[in-house]
Amino acid sequence: MAEEEYGSFVDWNQMGDLAKSSGPTKVDCKDLKEFKQMARQGYWAKNHKLRAQVYEQLIKTIPCRTVTPDAEVYRDIMGNAGTKKPSSNIPLPEFVDGNALPLYCLKAEAVTSAHQIINCVAGQFPDISHCPSLPAITSMLLHFSKDEAQCFELVSRILACNEPGKRLLDQTFLAFESSCMTFGDLAIKYCPAGHKLIVATAQDALEVYTDWQRWVLFDLPFSHMVRVLDVYLVEGYKVLFRMAIALLKFYRKHKAGAQEGEGSQPQDSGKVRADIQAFIKGIASTVTPEKLLEKAFSIRMLSRKEITLLQLTNEKSLQQKGITVKQKRPRRNVQLALNPDTFSSEIVSAKEMRDIWSWIPERFALCQPQLLFTTSNHGCSLNRFYQHCEGYEPTLLLIRTTDGDVCGAFLSTDWQERKRGGNKLSFFGTGECFVFRMKPEMEHFEWVVIRHPELASSSNAQSQEEPASSEGQNSENNGLQQPEKPAGDLSPFLSARHFNLTSKNTSMFMAGNFDSIIVGGGDGNALYIDSELNHGRAGRCATFDNPPLCAESFQVALLETWGFQDAMAS
Repeated sequence: MAEEEYGSFVDWNQMGDLAKSSGPTKVDCKDLKEFKQMARQGYWAKNHKLRAQVYEQLIKTIPCRTVTPDAEVYRDIMGNAGTKKPSSNIPLPEFVDGNALPLYCLKAEAVTSAHQIINCVAGQFPDISHCPSLPAITSMLLHFSKDEAQCFELVSRILACNEPGKRLLDQTFLAFESSCMTFGDLAIKYCPAGHKLIVATAQDALEVYTDWQRWVLFDLPFSHMVRVLDVYLVEGYKVLFRMAIALLKFYRKHKAGAQEGEGSQPQDSGKVRADIQAFIKGIASTVTPEKLLEKAFSIRMLSRKEITLLQLTNEKSLQQKGITVKQKRPRRNVQLALNPDTFSSEIVSAKEMRDIWSWIPERFALCQPQLLFTTSNHGCSLNRFYQHCEGYEPTLLLIRTTDGDVCGAFLSTDWQERKRGGNKLSFFGTGECFVFRMKPEMEHFEWVVIRHPELASSSNAQSQEEPASSEGQNSENNGLQQPEKPAGDLSPFLSARHFNLTSKNTSMFMAGNFDSIIVGGGDGNALYIDSELNHGRAGRCATFDNPPLCAESFQVALLETWGFQDAMAS
């Protein structure tokens, strides 16, 4: 059994094999990269005392505010009272959002200690307004603390981290809500099959994703959670995203045999949330802690930079909508914003538009579709198309052909950007653009770099401005024109200038002039529409690595363009 010095709060009868300490007894390492490898490999995973000492060492190296409360502060506040109130009489602060303390093999009386620690933290950190993950982190650290005072100090240092660009716990509703939106963005990108399952089975995918931190910090068995904590304390916040995406991948695999979601009506989101929770709580029967970590760290191209930029962009979007504190009323979400009773399109049904909405970035979830242009009302004129679409970003292009095929594109950037190229047909846009087809079968195709990250690596390299060919076909010097526009609603991470692209053909998103509009370039175009919005061509292109979305030469029966209207606006 592990030394009682670090186990006074632990119910060792529940610990199983983890109660038997073995393996190394010390860590002689100060190099962060080596520490990272040791954490991932579980170097201290079999020795409770060593793990406790490593946690203390790691947390004490966190850069903190000048005045950060320590163990002595806790002792001064709490005194040496010999009796403690029952935990039921020590309610947790409101900022934990009703989350109860996960036991994680703690003694029953340890719950009282954890409640006292969290309440003391609340008094020392009055700026915390929303921190639902704090009970789980406190419970875990209490496991590896000598006493309440040490646990208080460890928790305080995590909360007081002031390293630029780094966060360990969300401490405001704005930060938490934007993290949920960010997880949705990452799920679309790194676990598309899992995201498709959630959209198909739940009425509100965003509501399901509000549990993403709970999956990792509350629902995992202790044996898995403690391995997550090993790497989280070394690598930080991004580990939580990686673990949650891995859990979504395992859940999707678990449900694959059940044939759920395909062709069925979405059910109450609460049932889906409960089903995921039950799966994760019982994950030990099918997934070992090592397998979970292996899956999480096999996700390529997911970086702290991407997470940070998405988080900041989503925070800005929420601030613009006035959502900075927890709402007392029901959340407005993508499914509620898309009202089937009021939505009207001559190309797609409300259900089909809802499917398209599930592919767009999460920060537009509070927006509803706004019809900007339709050939049935505004005529077949490219000039009128530009007049009605300029000033809107992003937009959604829908096309129905005379053969009955339906396809389109999500276009990240204002069509007005085409004017930066003068009379040249120059490409612009970002990697959030995608193309899709609804009929004969529903499928969407993202930027090829998302699906094949080996084509690029993050960098600060600037793309060169190159003209597009007048017919929208690839030419020897084809490239992307990147406007020097400040990042607005869109993630700056997905601008091509942030990548070292092996070929400029993989970053040709959208282009337009008086003669035509083009979506996708490089060895062909995904869509080409002429100036009369009458004739079009579809083909394969390098940017989206897509098959032809419809017949390679087609007549346009109807074309619509939709904008994104803020559903929170009065």
